[in-house]
Amino acid sequence: MKPHPLPKTVAPIPDELLSSWLSRLAAANYCDDAELLAHLKIDIAHGTALDFSVDAVAVEKIANAARVDPDVVRSLTFPAMTPREASLTAQMPFQHCLQCSREGLLLRHWRRAWAFDCQVCRTRLVQTLGQPGEEQISEKLIYRARCGAGMLEHAARSRGPKQLRRAMRAVTFAMSLKTFRGDPSFALQNPRSEVRLFCLAAIAAARSRPLAKAAIVSSGIDDYARVALLRAFDKEPRLLAAVDHIAQRRARSAGPMTAESRN
Repeated sequence: MKPHPLPKTVAPIPDELLSSWLSRLAAANYCDDAELLAHLKIDIAHGTALDFSVDAVAVEKIANAARVDPDVVRSLTFPAMTPREASLTAQMPFQHCLQCSREGLLLRHWRRAWAFDCQVCRTRLVQTLGQPGEEQISEKLIYRARCGAGMLEHAARSRGPKQLRRAMRAVTFAMSLKTFRGDPSFALQNPRSEVRLFCLAAIAAARSRPLAKAAIVSSGIDDYARVALLRAFDKEPRLLAAVDHIAQRRARSAGPMTAESRN
């Protein structure tokens, strides 16, 4: 038995996620998300799970209740993604737009690791779980991170793996400098703005003399960072050897100035 159509419906906006639209639909009908899902007889704890996978039966129930075409419901979910793109797409919200969030919106592009500015109002996205003090970050780092985010998006959408591998190698090295443990894709979705921005900025920095930049900081890192550096270059031992060679040459020529970084 199909659920009765809701008294009120709302129109989704472009790039809105299904969970966001369902929340606005619930609010328009004076109920919460859980009550709406119960009315629709959709057995799921959180509507965010529907953003990635919604079966045909659920689509029909939602479409009928909201009085929209089933294709509209399907368009609010993530399309099929390559494994590379999926690894850079957050399962749960990790950043948002302060302005659009006030209107109850959750947009699809906010979940991408390379998303930096809101495509609706053009303001910079902020971390969902970040602390207020974390937003006091230099404009130079923000600028470099924005550049790195653009490069990451281009690499993720490119057909070949070379560009993305190079970008993630820069992220791995940046993680070692921040002593951040975990997967590089998770570092790019980190709730700490400082870590995420530093990793994105590293992608941009790696485009300019990456071996020299790695050599400049390699002499001053701890054992964990050294292991991370080895992991970053694990499939390219010749590159790691080149980094060591440049670092040793700098140590001989610069003396005590070796540890200084020009990044």
